Amino acid sequence: MASHVRPVSTQLYSANHSRLLRGGYDFSGTASVKCSPHQKRRVISMSHNEHGPSVAVVGVTGAVGQEFLSVLSERNFPYRSMKLLASKRSAGKHITFEGEEMVVEELTENSFHGIDIALFSAGGSISKKFGPLAVDQGTIVVDNSSAFRMDEGIPLVIPEVNLNAMDHIKVNNKKGGLIANPNCSTIICLMAVTPLHRHSRVKRMVVSTYQAASGAGAAAMAELEQQTREVLDGKPPTCNIFKRQYAFNLFSHNSSLMENGYNEEEMKLVKETRKIWNDPAVKVTATCIRVPVMRAHAESINLEFEEPLDEDSARELLRKAAGVVVVDDRQANNFPTPLEVSNRDDVAVGRVRRDISQEGNKGLDIFVCGDQIRKGAALNAVQIAEKLL
Repeated sequence: MASHVRPVSTQLYSANHSRLLRGGYDFSGTASVKCSPHQKRRVISMSHNEHGPSVAVVGVTGAVGQEFLSVLSERNFPYRSMKLLASKRSAGKHITFEGEEMVVEELTENSFHGIDIALFSAGGSISKKFGPLAVDQGTIVVDNSSAFRMDEGIPLVIPEVNLNAMDHIKVNNKKGGLIANPNCSTIICLMAVTPLHRHSRVKRMVVSTYQAASGAGAAAMAELEQQTREVLDGKPPTCNIFKRQYAFNLFSHNSSLMENGYNEEEMKLVKETRKIWNDPAVKVTATCIRVPVMRAHAESINLEFEEPLDEDSARELLRKAAGVVVVDDRQANNFPTPLEVSNRDDVAVGRVRRDISQEGNKGLDIFVCGDQIRKGAALNAVQIAEKLL
């Protein structure tokens, strides 16, 4: 698993004692950084790559928006210019990106003139309002919300899984377009399962997720840390985000319940898997749980295949898969953990074993961990953007 050594410096990130808890950065501080007199302040950052695309990041002050900047920098994305957009409340804040102090602009209907690619992570309502406006102005939108995922004609893409779904959308076409980023739990799941599915079609998949605070944003991460301190100090926990104690507890995912008894998070995994695999017949069921982990999700996945697939062959398929690392040491009892995949690009897979309840090597159990903010959100979106060039 590749480590990352070039985090973006912003007013929202500072390395401190909580790094071990988060596997990354502190989200608690939100005050603007004061610039020294010699620092440049720009609304648009200009790169040396004059032939690259112009890029906008929407929702740049959020957890995923900040990670967009980290990933763009780490992967040396060849942008021509960079514009940072957020709500009116965040406009005017300063963010240091690749050595330049930049000013966050307010997102408006006129924000996308001359923008080739816009990375959105500001929530579904913002995407629904501004995404189509950006497309009409010739911008290709890569949207991290659920607003358009199940819309017919909108590609729902994991580059390692179904890149061909977005073949018709390119920056060089000089036309706007919209590509949806799948839900984080779907991305992490299908990164691990698709290499096996390509070898022997998955008939049925049962997924139990153990989802970190990062999936609910920076405020949830901060509250988990605050609650942990409060409970250890014998104080009542502050419960503003989830309305219940999160520290030293777990509970059903906080998304809305539907008439069938599933919550929205569970149904996202069901519906998105079918769309991404282009297989409406595949049977998927899921149970999604919030756990008191700061960053990175874990998933227990049970698979039923049409044709036999033994565990040794499965491990070999996974070892060869892009974006996947096998951590499966039975002797040392060493398997994937959320902490060890935090701030990593690869999805880790372990506990690969035959499902003894199924006959004829047609069932496997696996355990998967992946960074929800990186591959589950920002990295996947930036990989999509790279494929647009």
